[in-house]
Amino acid sequence: MLALQFPGQGAQSAGFLHRLPTHPVVHATLDEASQALGIDVLALDTEEALRSTVAVQIGLVVAGVATVRVLADAQLTPHISAGLSVGAYAAAVSCGALQFDDALRMVRKRAELMETAYPSGYGLAAISGLTEHQLEALAAEQVKQGMASVYVGNVNAPRQIVMAGSDAALEALIARALAAGARKATRLAVSVPSHCELLADAAEQLIDYARNVPFHTPQSIYVGNRGGRPLHTAEAIRGDLATNMRYTVRWFDALSVMLEMGADVLVEAPPGQVLTDIVREQWPETMAIAASSLTPERWASTVRRRLEASGR
Repeated sequence: MLALQFPGQGAQSAGFLHRLPTHPVVHATLDEASQALGIDVLALDTEEALRSTVAVQIGLVVAGVATVRVLADAQLTPHISAGLSVGAYAAAVSCGALQFDDALRMVRKRAELMETAYPSGYGLAAISGLTEHQLEALAAEQVKQGMASVYVGNVNAPRQIVMAGSDAALEALIARALAAGARKATRLAVSVPSHCELLADAAEQLIDYARNVPFHTPQSIYVGNRGGRPLHTAEAIRGDLATNMRYTVRWFDALSVMLEMGADVLVEAPPGQVLTDIVREQWPETMAIAASSLTPERWASTVRRRLEASGR
């Protein structure tokens, strides 16, 4: 069973849209995105442009939908779609719950709200080797000492956690985590405190915006962010997308559900391969493929071969 994974902010790298396959459906996707937004989307993945949360989030959705369409052109359609953070918008398009142009406009609104709320001084840190409970305890210690709160933003694996907060509070937490036995703790290329209560007001504004966005019953399985569970209605997916900036992303739960439902070939849309590495580390017997690690001409043939080998 084929499942598609769509990465979130932090996976981007300069030129990632230009590295998509030279394929008619990719060109059509880029043109459609440019027309929907009134900009040249290929201008969004320069090093300078990617300093903007708006550019990053739009670019990731474009890359995700282009991947869906390249595979669909080869008669490879996913049974399950899931995306981390902004990647959930590409997943919603993949399963038919949201039209591409509506997804792009909603993502632009989302990113603008996030960037306006926290234009600087905030972000995310990825910490490996400690549990969610251990990091919550370290964060509580900092608060007792008069520092600003930090929050659990993503639970990517039992010991791979992303924390959100101010730059100063995150740097202090990184030092505490390393002293407590974390094997790695680094800042991510994200300039907003995603997936925590700091974005509660922004989420409320996006909820208002989303009321006028058409959503549809999904035609295949969509796995949500907040609960890490399949969502089967248009309204449930609307709520997941509108509020996911405010709540912890339970990505490990989402992956577990996907595998329990029968996914045995997981393909990660460009750019990067963080989600693929999580699957390989946690479930080494599962076939996980990062499209960005393949030459574009091999995407479809590699996925088809892996599906055939799985017997599905």
